[in-house]
This record gives sequence, structure tokens and C-alpha cells, in this order.
Amino acid sequence: MHPSHSPAGRLTALGTQLIEIHHWLREELARLRASLDSPDRAGLSRELRAHCVGFCAALDRHHTGEDAGAFRVLAEQVPKLRPVLAQLSEDHRVVADLLRRVDALLTGAGDGPAVRAELDGLAALLESHFSYEERKLVAALDALTAGTPHELFGMDVPTVAD
Repeated sequence: MHPSHSPAGRLTALGTQLIEIHHWLREELARLRASLDSPDRAGLSRELRAHCVGFCAALDRHHTGEDAGAFRVLAEQVPKLRPVLAQLSEDHRVVADLLRRVDALLTGAGDGPAVRAELDGLAALLESHFSYEERKLVAALDALTAGTPHELFGMDVPTVAD
């Protein structure tokens, strides 16, 4: 069992679980971007489109979950974090706009280079966003005594195949 999946770990390491979710999202985005560079791919294959759509849905679910879960709880319990939470929620809206552009490219006549450009921009924004969020919220999340990753972050900590 992964250490953060134990009941005691869940209550004391929510910040660590957020970092794990971010790590997984970073890895998935890196895999997606790398697959765009694969020389044996001619354009955007059905598999690549499905991976991209799945990643975008997971990221959107995570941010929507944070806005409705962790950010709401933190705003109530740690009012001094409200300006940080407002900035992070604004980042979520910018990311959502980028995801809509990626979706439009995938469902329209978008090509690999156009999708790559949007994903590169998304990667840069997410790296900044995730780092800021982790710096500002991990300690406060670790102090929470209730809630599951799914309730607070919109998803469970993904399990990584060995």
C-alpha cells in the first residue's frame, strides 16, 4: 500500500497527496508532449487524441474539485489564504481556457504543431501554478483533519504502475 493511502496518512498528509497528484499530472503532460514528437506518428492519431482528451478531463476535474473542495475549506479555516486561493482560482480559469483551445484543435482541423504549441504553453503555466500552490498550501492542507483527496482535489492520488 502506498504510504499516503493509509487512513492515518490521509489525515496528516493531504499536502503530500496534492504534490503526488501534481506530480502525476506533470508526468502525464510530459508523456503527452513526448508522444507528439514521436517520429512514427503521422499527425494526431486517434490514440493520441484520446490521451489528450483524457488528460485535459483529469486536469479540469482536479481544478474544479479544488475550487469546490480544498479552496472552500481552506478559505473557511484559514482566512488569510483567501487572496492566494483567489489567485489560484484565476489560474484555473486561464487553464480552462487553454484546455478549451486544445479541445477545439483536437475536434477541428488542428495539427500536431498547433496542439504542441498549446500544450507547451499549458506546461509552462502549470509548472508555475503547481509550484506556487504547493508552496502556499501544503502546510495548511496538512493541518486539515477531514476530507479525502477526492473531496478536496477532485481526484484520488493516482496509483503508479511499477
